[in-house]
Amino acid sequence: MKILIVGATGATGRWLVTQLLENGHTVKVIVRSPDKLPQTIQNHPNLSIIQAAVLDLSEADLARHVKGCNAVASCLGHNVSFKGMYGHPRRLVTDATRRLCQAIKANRPATPTKFVLMNTTGNRNRDLDEPISFAQKLVIGLLRLVLPPHVDNEQAAEYLRTTIGQQDEMVTWVAVRPDGLIDAEQVTAYEIHPSPTRSAIFDAGQVSRINVAHFMAELITNNDLFQTWQGQMPVIYSQAN
Repeated sequence: MKILIVGATGATGRWLVTQLLENGHTVKVIVRSPDKLPQTIQNHPNLSIIQAAVLDLSEADLARHVKGCNAVASCLGHNVSFKGMYGHPRRLVTDATRRLCQAIKANRPATPTKFVLMNTTGNRNRDLDEPISFAQKLVIGLLRLVLPPHVDNEQAAEYLRTTIGQQDEMVTWVAVRPDGLIDAEQVTAYEIHPSPTRSAIFDAGQVSRINVAHFMAELITNNDLFQTWQGQMPVIYSQAN
């Protein structure tokens, strides 16, 4: 398969790139700083590096980079710094999701292209009845006011859910919702659920970034698994030892 990844230098994205390359796939990445990619893969023969900020690319350039790809994955996120949280672009994830989907459509692929988005359990799937407590609603409402990245994550998933929807002939999607992210060096057992099984605010679970990358890679390369979760927002937790 041929896969385009944005957010490839992030803590989860680099694992996703590495795992796809290890499994023999062809990977293209759009990154501002190629030197931030793991040194073990920087010169990999199946890796193509496009040095650019994804939102700076023209519509024609994005369409050209997406052309021929079987899947597109976004591991984009905001840096945990004042500039990263409150500076521009405030709608990095949403705008990249929208522009990449438009780029896919511009090529009019004969078969639908998979789009896999890394999202968050702090965001509800409004297609399902996901009850949350009044206290959690208050906290989420506060986050919307004070943390632009939270709104960005919500709007990115909403674009897929409402604009792309369930019947699009050129883009099919899954939005992966990890709970509290931690670092690990090896893939371990993990659980996938349609909705959170615990409060993302008051009883958050944990999942390693390498496990999130593994699930995203499986969605991209395993058609049966992708069809199971197509048009949904599965939640991932690492299993307790």
